[in-house]
Amino acid sequence: MTLIWATRGRNWGFRFLRDGGLADPLPAYERAFAGAPSGPTTYRSGATLAVRIMDPLGRKDAAGRVIPHEFVVSSPLAERVRSIGDAQEQIWPLVAGEYDDVWDREV
Repeated sequence: MTLIWATRGRNWGFRFLRDGGLADPLPAYERAFAGAPSGPTTYRSGATLAVRIMDPLGRKDAAGRVIPHEFVVSSPLAERVRSIGDAQEQIWPLVAGEYDDVWDREV
C-alpha cells in the first residue's frame, strides 16, 4: 500500500507528512486529485484513490480555517474505502497519532 498524506498545521502551511516512498510525491498527488471536486471527497482514478477529509477533531489553523487532510492511497486499502466515513474509519487511524504530535508545533 502506498500512502501519501498532505496537510497543514496550526502554524505551518501545506506539506507532505507522508510521501508514499517517493522522492517527490507531488506528481502522484497532482495526478490523483486532477479532476477531483473541492471539499471533502473520495475520488478514484484507476487503482488510486484520492481522499480529502476535514480534520476529525475540527482543528483549525492560525487563520481559523478547519484543516483538510489529503491522502493518495493505493490498493488494497483503496479498494475498501468507498466514502468519507470509510476514510475516517480506515485511513485516519493510520496517521492520527502522528498528526497529534505535530499539528501545533512551530515549523
